[in-house]
Amino acid sequence: MVVGSANTDLVITTERFPRPGETLVGRDFLSNRGGKGANQAVAAARLGGDVAFVGKLGTDDYGRQTLAALSEEGIDTRYTLTTGKSHSGIAIITVDAHGENTIIVDGGANSLLSAEDIQSAEELFHEAAIVLMQLETPVEALTAAARLARHHGAFVVLNPAPAPQSPLPAELLENVDLLIPNQTETEAISGIAAGDLQSAKEAIERLRQMGVRNAIITMGGEGVAVGPDATHVPSHPTTVVDTTAAGDTFCGALCTALAQGKELSEAAHFACRAAAVTVSRMGAQQAMPYLRELDGQYSLASTADSPHTPA
Repeated sequence: MVVGSANTDLVITTERFPRPGETLVGRDFLSNRGGKGANQAVAAARLGGDVAFVGKLGTDDYGRQTLAALSEEGIDTRYTLTTGKSHSGIAIITVDAHGENTIIVDGGANSLLSAEDIQSAEELFHEAAIVLMQLETPVEALTAAARLARHHGAFVVLNPAPAPQSPLPAELLENVDLLIPNQTETEAISGIAAGDLQSAKEAIERLRQMGVRNAIITMGGEGVAVGPDATHVPSHPTTVVDTTAAGDTFCGALCTALAQGKELSEAAHFACRAAAVTVSRMGAQQAMPYLRELDGQYSLASTADSPHTPA
């Protein structure tokens, strides 16, 4: 189960990022479905997950198109809500010649997701093995979701992206089983810059002291550090074209692998492989791989008879 945002991404490629007041010529414009929540839900569904999405859309064309697209991916949208009080979320993305990106998001309807909306979806929490969240929807809704997930015995995963500008509530962190920050987010939350495995280990310990039960720190091309001992899982070699949804693919893939019985490090290897496919292509959801595209050694065929709650 994914609780989070859904946006439409408007993407343009240019040789380099513009300086203030500068106009550059771009190319390869595309309109792509995005938003960290919807991205992670699509990544999980394409990789074999049984996924439900809880979020809020506008009643505009962008919202209708997003809802239809989620349904086409096989995602349960019974509690993907709509509102006439705001437009659907929009993200403006610029990608440079090296595949790096800058993103400006207007959350729109995403910012109206409430604790009451979360409560209305309680039957999904009862069914969920894993609840995955991000920070593009109000923290009050996420805190309610984490509390409800814990009540129903689900494994709670928080990808704290984008990096929080103020401290996260203690109640939220204390109900998180697994935190998945990148290096910027790690420093924003823990105060420790995770520049290498030793500092990543220190950061993970600090995050555990703050209430989360475990953490994985994503470190871009260097791979990930899997807690509590900051075990290194390397990134999978690839040619980087666009990094837009790498973290979202990683999170969706990891949760799918965990739900299907994989141990944390094994799930991280699978998630790194999936993310490598995404960054080799342009776009967010349109770049995400299907399970059939990954090598046999990364198969999710599980020895478990059914999804379980990871230890």
